[in-house]
Amino acid sequence: MKFFSLLSLILIITLSSCSSVRVASDYDKQANFNGYKSYAFFKPGIDKAEISDLDKKRILRAIESDMSAKGFTKSANPDVLVSIFTKTKENVNVYQNNFGYGFGYGWGWNPWFWGGGPGFNSVSRVTEGTLYIDLIDASKKELIWQGMGTAALTENVDRKQEKMNKIVTAILQKYPPEIR
Repeated sequence: MKFFSLLSLILIITLSSCSSVRVASDYDKQANFNGYKSYAFFKPGIDKAEISDLDKKRILRAIESDMSAKGFTKSANPDVLVSIFTKTKENVNVYQNNFGYGFGYGWGWNPWFWGGGPGFNSVSRVTEGTLYIDLIDASKKELIWQGMGTAALTENVDRKQEKMNKIVTAILQKYPPEIR
């Protein structure tokens, strides 16, 4: 019974840690963020992103939705250019339990089960992706804001757009920056 409780606890911790998005941002303190009202995608930057065209479309849809919610309009003559780039890495986690079946018994209780029986090992592989969203002042061609979000990626095609929306929303919550 304790084996299943421990296994359940490890599974819950693993799943909850995989579901979050870690975000950070940086910005140019000289930029006037109140002056930016329109945007366009910076195609040369987006073309360099090393992900599938389908995933690019998912990310761009999510960015369009969030930019619109922030009051931006898409324009042929924009104030801001939006670019993206990505990085991925595979995390391999090995969980090793050497307690065995006798966990909880001591020499005085049941010496035959002290550490007796095999423990369990499990290996999990999680592909973690980092999405960078760059906002570039269109007139000066200078980076004014960069947000990044890191999260576990999903292979499930039905949930990819949902995951991309979550990552982009988490990143763009940092825009505009709180200037102090």
